[in-house]
Amino acid sequence: MSILEEGTSAPAISALDQDGKPVTLEEYRGRKVILYFYPKDDTPGCTKEACAFRDNFPNFKALGVEVLGVSVDSEKKHKKFEEKYQLPFRLVADPEKSIVEAYGVWGQKKFMGREYMGTSRVTYLINEEGKIEKVWPKVNPSEHAEELLNYLQKKT
Repeated sequence: MSILEEGTSAPAISALDQDGKPVTLEEYRGRKVILYFYPKDDTPGCTKEACAFRDNFPNFKALGVEVLGVSVDSEKKHKKFEEKYQLPFRLVADPEKSIVEAYGVWGQKKFMGREYMGTSRVTYLINEEGKIEKVWPKVNPSEHAEELLNYLQKKT
């Protein structure tokens, strides 16, 4: 696993969201995008993180910032997750793991002594030109949305 560096171009994304609609980064050119990677829909940490983004979503929108969540779950699982927690942003399905691999967040993980392959909780802030402005490689799910908001408010 090799996380991308700040200042590099963000790899292109071509996938489907929870509604089966195509998602590309190119459609957000000219706006900042929070691209947050999370391990799995409807698990405790991922739910905390998604709900924190939901609760702060009006603040991100007021700053003109888009939010995209990415995991290797299917569109169908994303749709259930979105509906259960009324998530107002797009969830990108990456079952082929092409996006998580391109962004260096897919790799060896360890939990309770067991090793497995999975998605690390990493967030990229992509600027208006499609470059990676900032990377958060270690994320606290319940505090991360506010951390991002604080960073963005200081930049404006």
